[in-house]
Amino acid sequence: MAKSPDRNEAFGWAANDKSGVLSPFHFSRRENGDNDVTVKILFCGVCHSDLHIIRNEWGNARYPIIPGHEIVGIATKVGKNVTGFKEGDRVGVGVIIGSCQSCDSCHQDLENYCPQVVYTYNSPSSDGTRNQGGYSDKIVVDHRFVLRFPDGLPSDSGAPLLCSGITVYSPMKYYGMAEGKGKHLGVSGLGGLGHIAVKIGKAFGLKVTVISRSPEKEREAIDKLGADSFLVTSDSQKMKDAIGTMDFVLDTVSADHSLMPLFSLLKVNGKLVTVGLPEKPLLLPVFPLAAGRKMVGGSMIGGMKETQEMLDFCAKHNIVADIELIKMSDINSAMERLVKSDVRYRFVIDVANSLNPAQGRL
Repeated sequence: MAKSPDRNEAFGWAANDKSGVLSPFHFSRRENGDNDVTVKILFCGVCHSDLHIIRNEWGNARYPIIPGHEIVGIATKVGKNVTGFKEGDRVGVGVIIGSCQSCDSCHQDLENYCPQVVYTYNSPSSDGTRNQGGYSDKIVVDHRFVLRFPDGLPSDSGAPLLCSGITVYSPMKYYGMAEGKGKHLGVSGLGGLGHIAVKIGKAFGLKVTVISRSPEKEREAIDKLGADSFLVTSDSQKMKDAIGTMDFVLDTVSADHSLMPLFSLLKVNGKLVTVGLPEKPLLLPVFPLAAGRKMVGGSMIGGMKETQEMLDFCAKHNIVADIELIKMSDINSAMERLVKSDVRYRFVIDVANSLNPAQGRL
């Protein structure tokens, strides 16, 4: 049967209910418009937010959902109004694929904070359908939300930078860590976000201490990732000795946890910045906040200009994610391992070499 002229057939793996189990799914993308870039997806990182959304842990899931917002691929078609990309270019697509382009946030290149931001998946599109993400063979994106993937940055281990990389880079820039050469940064949590924060912190010239509840990660943090020191939260004496020694703490932990121990590590005027997204509210202890004139802040990814800056910075400094490359058929077992934090430190799906469109057909 001939393909309908208004139908751009696509294929991916989708969750159909809150079990979060992913299975083959045929669907349609919009046709490439005058302002669009069509991307053949090569690799897609697996983010912890993918797991939250497909299991409806944030209460906003609209099934079926194809997750994935750490996408690296090849431009296969560009619209007539697109000047920044051409067919054959290696490109990236991150967490957002649209915004109003007219609000104060958009005018400041902070599209990620636009009230009408459009996310790469599980977000309404202009035609009323819901966007589908990168666990699929291709995607069509407005060129203003496509990123140039720098030469020398590997497609597979570079893919997680499109979420985890910008999630830590943006607050490090905004809260003064990038200009804090020689100052002391504590990175709380050594997972998908934390291990990249260590690498970027060192590239900024910071002294970096990893703060973790897992003592077995110490050698890896220091010998492999380049951290200067390691602080185990269960070691009460070492935690006591570290009180008031850090200029910044970047909290990447997504599980429920206490902020009080992290506040105690900060110097006067120190800054605690949280980028993890726990399901439950965290208790904010006001007395140590006021007593030390300390600051607590948050951040969520970055705008398109800053995300491109981050990619270029990581290419210059040879910063990539530590990954485990998987096939699409391995995704459900990978999600179960992700729940247990059983990955060092990011899963990436080899989409182009493992996604079979023949699956799921009757």
